[in-house]
Amino acid sequence: MEIVDLSPQEEKLYFRCLEDWSEEMEEAGGHKEHWYHQMADRGLRVKLARDDRGITGGMIQYLPIEYSTASGKDLYFVLCIWVHGYKEGRGNFQKQGMGKALIKAAEEDVRLLGAKGLAAWGISLPFFMRAAWFKKQGYKKADSIEGMVLLWKAFVKDAEPPKWIRQKKQPELHPGKVTVSAFINGWCPAQNLAFERAKRAAEGYGEDVLFREYHTSDREIFLEWGISDALYIDNHRINTGPPPSYDKIKRIIGKRLGRLKI
Repeated sequence: MEIVDLSPQEEKLYFRCLEDWSEEMEEAGGHKEHWYHQMADRGLRVKLARDDRGITGGMIQYLPIEYSTASGKDLYFVLCIWVHGYKEGRGNFQKQGMGKALIKAAEEDVRLLGAKGLAAWGISLPFFMRAAWFKKQGYKKADSIEGMVLLWKAFVKDAEPPKWIRQKKQPELHPGKVTVSAFINGWCPAQNLAFERAKRAAEGYGEDVLFREYHTSDREIFLEWGISDALYIDNHRINTGPPPSYDKIKRIIGKRLGRLKI
């Protein structure tokens, strides 16, 4: 196994989270590429894992915590660590140690950059970004919000634990119309996919639906709301993990419109 820095030759693969075979990734648009070029000058780091055949099967992306959804000092934050686990495309690389190798490489990298620790997010459910997996790698819980666990590993004694930046307000409603509020950061194609589907579904209803988009890679916008990626239909937050289908979003909007006309 080999851990390497992202090269220009593999940027397109990275933008698609190693799922270059997936048609859904086309639907997610160019948001991740735009975000990458925006964050590359702000300390974003990306590493890839290759097996002994030289095939890329895993990735990790992390950046200074000042550009994440948490607050902290002298820390980096792991946005995601992903090992390709589908039969389609390049195949299943999970349970081969790639995840452990990637997190170790990131820790060594940020130590050299002078960081006092590395933070990450995890969830309690047994799939992507499991909090339990990070705990096995020596990470400890620092904070949590509704099942989203903030974990960290301190490198020095005087490191200060991070905290989640919490939501500050709700989207506004507009009398007589359905309001679709879509928050997008850009780093995650799955969330970008939800954004694009919501935008398309809202536009299909014409003037009866207001579509409001918030690009939270702009730090001021993120801090104003305390929301990174989210989808609201009126005051109801839609679960976007995994991203809902276009038909589901359209159906929810249609039901809300029907209630307005009663």
